[in-house]
Amino acid sequence: MKQSLNLRMGHQLSMTPQLQQAIKLLQMSTLDLQQEIQQALESNIMLELEDDEFGSFSLDVPLHDKKSDNLDLLHSSEGSQTDIPDDLPTDSSWDDIYETEYEPTLPDYDFGAIQETSNFEGEFESQRTSTLSLQAHLLAQLDLVSFSEHDFAIAIAIIDSINTEGYLTTSVDDIFQNLHDQMPDLELDEVHAVLHRIQHFDPAGVAAVDLSDCLRLQLLQLPDNTPYKADALILVMRHLDLLATHEQSKLVRKLAVTEKELDSIVALIRTLDPKPGEQIQSTLSEYVVPDVYVRKINDYWHVDLNPEIAPKLRVNEMYAGLIKKSDTGKDNTIMKEHLQEAKWFIKSLHSRNDTLLRVARCIVEKQTAFFEHGSIAMKSMVLRDVAEELELHESTISRVTTQKYMHTPNGIVEFKYFFSSHVSTDGGGECSSTAIRALIKELIGNENVTKPLSDSKIAEFLKTKGINVARRTVAKYREAMFISSSSQRKRLL
Repeated sequence: MKQSLNLRMGHQLSMTPQLQQAIKLLQMSTLDLQQEIQQALESNIMLELEDDEFGSFSLDVPLHDKKSDNLDLLHSSEGSQTDIPDDLPTDSSWDDIYETEYEPTLPDYDFGAIQETSNFEGEFESQRTSTLSLQAHLLAQLDLVSFSEHDFAIAIAIIDSINTEGYLTTSVDDIFQNLHDQMPDLELDEVHAVLHRIQHFDPAGVAAVDLSDCLRLQLLQLPDNTPYKADALILVMRHLDLLATHEQSKLVRKLAVTEKELDSIVALIRTLDPKPGEQIQSTLSEYVVPDVYVRKINDYWHVDLNPEIAPKLRVNEMYAGLIKKSDTGKDNTIMKEHLQEAKWFIKSLHSRNDTLLRVARCIVEKQTAFFEHGSIAMKSMVLRDVAEELELHESTISRVTTQKYMHTPNGIVEFKYFFSSHVSTDGGGECSSTAIRALIKELIGNENVTKPLSDSKIAEFLKTKGINVARRTVAKYREAMFISSSSQRKRLL
């Protein structure tokens, strides 16, 4: 085989570091973007915020005259400080700066006028309550009860087996078996006795085995003169399954009561909490920060970026002025690299904001009916529609619409919410699946609870509106919205 040299020309797309950074910023959520910007500000001396009054400053001399002075300051040695005397005169004393005594006093607030002022709004909004777990709440009560070391160890094992809803996740027999290896003389009755004492802890119904046991524990802690308490105990202990299926006639016969008395018994049971542990289990609220705001001004929908999530960055002029073009020193080379990285980062950030704003405006233009009338007027739309409109790739639209949120008059919604499949109509048009879900939810919300609409009836009603939807499709949409079936929604009590 003879060897030869050939010259060929061609195009090849390469993922440069700058392109990778632009794609990375484009698909970031608001929280991730803020962390990335903060990290860039901390790692790159050339980057600064535009509203940072200390980031860029000027001296009395021109920029070209102060380069050498600043370089001399940067490269000054420790020996230059030998001329400073050891004892320097001071023009202030300790007491002039720091108060020697501090007496905490409560201000005399006029509580009647607090609502008229806005000075406290920021303070209350910034306060956060500490999270408290159910286990910590039970352990705090355990310290107030006189338990022996033997029973205390059993109580710890029981509390560790309680989930956030307040139920035991491990059976009493399993707890006994796990403790029996460490306590050979342990008896099953001791575990039951300690469990019984813990079931009297706050909140009422905690450490229950199942729902029936949870409701029973809460009823037992009610006063003895509570009306229908005895009948309610019989119902939750023996006939809870009949209550779940709303079999009124069987409950009337089993309890030997009238229908009016049964309504009062069920009303008492509804005052109980099926998940008592969630009363204590508290978590910090996570707020969604919108990326864009949509407002209607003069009959026109305006889309604006949220200025709080996209701070304006700039290059620090002072540090940029210290760079010498002809200098190949290590410090100068590092500063050049930081300057180039800062420029690319700012450019990528501007590109992200521009693409995000273009996509948001395109969505608002195509889904104007949603902003005017709500989800029931949503139009079918896919990523390709926006990509063709903006002459972008579908993958770019997918990155932009992932974990990005829009503040609308109908609430804060994710960009992905506006994209949905379609169902054909009798008129040859298309109906968005989101609009169908909203219509199904509205129908179920206005139904008669004694005769709820079945999936077949909902499908028939949609056909009268010209929407061809099968019964199984209605069932799929209903389950996706976490709505129970017609038999479970039926209310006779």
